[in-house]
Amino acid sequence: MNISCLIIDDEPLAIKVIKNYLDQIENFELINSFSNAIDGLNYLKNNTVDVIFLDINMPVLDGINFIKSLEDPPLLIITSAYDEFAIETYELDVLDYLVKPIEFPRFMKALNKVERRLEIIHKSPVEKTKERLFIFVKIDKKKMKKIFLDEILVIESLKDYLKINTQTGRYIVHSTLTDFTSLLPARDFIRIHRSYTIAIDKIDAIEGNSVEIEGLRYVIGRSYLDDVKNKILNSSI
Repeated sequence: MNISCLIIDDEPLAIKVIKNYLDQIENFELINSFSNAIDGLNYLKNNTVDVIFLDINMPVLDGINFIKSLEDPPLLIITSAYDEFAIETYELDVLDYLVKPIEFPRFMKALNKVERRLEIIHKSPVEKTKERLFIFVKIDKKKMKKIFLDEILVIESLKDYLKINTQTGRYIVHSTLTDFTSLLPARDFIRIHRSYTIAIDKIDAIEGNSVEIEGLRYVIGRSYLDDVKNKILNSSI
């Protein structure tokens, strides 16, 4: 499987470096490159790619607003000479943040993340049976467990692992919260904290900066608070 790549960067040298790196790696194919985000947006109206290498500081439309303009963004890797935007882009669910000048070993680490994320997306699709959505997760070396999405309460991050709390059991799986959340229907689940994704319909109460689910309270991260409350309130009748 070839992984299609797009570069959006106003620095010709940066485009050249990333292109040279990609040329050395099998399965990664550079489809196009643009020196400004407007041309990149126009290209994406009629084309799809797997991953975008995106600069932050660009004229007319910067990288942050470019991301916010995308309805269904591909995987995003930020390339920037400045590290102060890392936290802000993290909230936009970018896959990685590379600080220029980009060294080849660090670049390879980012591509490994791309491959892992795409593997999760392709191998663990949400499926439908008898009108109930479900997903298979690997809970040990040999066992795959079917989990119905309408039974999930809370998904909790444990560094490189997750604890999936459901109405019928608890399961530990090897994944990141960002990767797993990306597989779930956005209308039914929402990330409320760096450590928690919850099922919206399982919320019993909202109080201050926390939600209550089956008697337990979960704190809403400060940067998530407005979006979480708006989505929860808009989902009610």
